[in-house]
Amino acid sequence: MIKPITIRGHSFDWGSRTYLMGILNVTPDSFSDGGAFDSLDAALVRAGDMVRAGADIIDVGGVSTRPGAEVVSLETELERVLPVVAGLRQLGDMVISVDTTRAAVAEAAVGCGADIINDISGGIYDPDMLSVVADLGVPVVLMHLRGTPQTMQTLTDYGDLMGEIKGFLAERLAAGMAAGIPAEYMIVDPGIGFAKTLEQNLQILRELPLLKDLDCPLLVGPSRKSFIGKILDKPHPQGRVWGTAAACVAAIAHSADILRIHDVPPMVDVARVADAIYRQA
Repeated sequence: MIKPITIRGHSFDWGSRTYLMGILNVTPDSFSDGGAFDSLDAALVRAGDMVRAGADIIDVGGVSTRPGAEVVSLETELERVLPVVAGLRQLGDMVISVDTTRAAVAEAAVGCGADIINDISGGIYDPDMLSVVADLGVPVVLMHLRGTPQTMQTLTDYGDLMGEIKGFLAERLAAGMAAGIPAEYMIVDPGIGFAKTLEQNLQILRELPLLKDLDCPLLVGPSRKSFIGKILDKPHPQGRVWGTAAACVAAIAHSADILRIHDVPPMVDVARVADAIYRQA
C-alpha cells in the first residue's frame, strides 16, 4: 500500500481512484496547443475551466519538450511561468505543478505558490534539482528520458525496454531519497513519447504493472501524442481525443495513478467509468 499524501488540503489516496493532471502549456511552441494559452489571462481562464471540469492538479509548463524543441533561457522560462503560478494561487487552493528541469525555476515557482515539481529528466539535467526539491518540501515527478528533446528520438534502441525504464526510475528514486526527499513525495513516469517508438509506447501501456513494485505512484502521459496520431492517421493533435481516451483506459487498467491530459472533461468521464470497472475491491 502506497502511503497517501495531502497537498494543500487535497487528499491523494493512491489506488482509490485515478487523479487527473491538466496540462497548461504557457509556451508558443508546444506540440498540441502552443500559443493558445501563453497570455496570463488565457492561462488563468484555461486553468479555471480545467479545475471546474474535474482536474485534480494543474501542470504549468514554460518550455516545450516536444521532439526537436528549442532550448529557452532561464529568464524566459521564469517570465512565462511565475506570473501564471502566482495568478493561479490567487484563484484558490488548487494543486499546482510546475513542469521544469531547472532547480531555479522550481524554487521560484514554489515561492509563488506551486505545490509539485514535474521534472521530465528525473532530476538529471540540473544536479541541484533533487536537493532543492528536498529543501522545498514538495512532491516531485521523476520521468524516464534519454538524451534531450533535441536528440531523444534518435535514442530508441533498448535491449530490455521495461527493465531499463524501471532501472532508471529506481536509481532516480534512490537519488531522491539520498538528497532528502521523503519516499512518499516521489512519483514516477515512464515517459510515453520520450525516446520511445510507437511500439515501445504501446508496450509501456501493456506492461505498466512491472513498475508497481517501485512502490510509488505512477503517472502516465499519453495525451494527444504522436503514437496515437500514427495509429489513427490523425496528424493534428486536437483530433486525437478518443485515441487518448483509449490509452487512458489502458493505463488505468494497468495501475496508473495519475493521468496527465489536455482534454479534461471527456477524460473525467473516461476515468470515472474505468475506475468503476478496474478499481472495485
